[in-house]
Amino acid sequence: MSLRHALLGLLSERPASGYDLLKRFETSLANVWPATQSQMYSELSKLAANGLIDVSAEGPRGRKEYTLTDEGLTELRHWLTETKPQRNTRSDILLRVFFLGVLTPEQARGYLTELQELSEQEYEDLRRLESSIDWGDDRLSVHGRIALEYGLRFNAMRREWAQWAAGQLR
Repeated sequence: MSLRHALLGLLSERPASGYDLLKRFETSLANVWPATQSQMYSELSKLAANGLIDVSAEGPRGRKEYTLTDEGLTELRHWLTETKPQRNTRSDILLRVFFLGVLTPEQARGYLTELQELSEQEYEDLRRLESSIDWGDDRLSVHGRIALEYGLRFNAMRREWAQWAAGQLR
């Protein structure tokens, strides 16, 4: 996935300013694809230069509203249907697990306990996010809830796994 496709996807719902996109990003995609404000504005400029979005309105203080073009929708659909997702093969968490044997059993269990607590915290953060959003029946809400459910289930699984793994070190 790229920031490019994330922005095209958000604009497929409705036109938005860079600020609006940043806020929508923070409440929807930031947990799966973090980006800074400068990265987003830079990407919006590139998308406009490539004809994938248009500036549909300009307001005070240089505020621009962006609209997805037909070419942008075609690019988003191509990315969704014709490209394979990249498999994330790097995991700092699991790399550390491979080498926990160089620590004392107490230190290794401590690492796994911290991972268990981190997973619980991320789970609770997602629960709070879920309850803070005014979910609708629009496409972004429906699919956003599906993605959020993945995060909830992943963190529950990782928490349970870390607890099990700590038990294996006794």
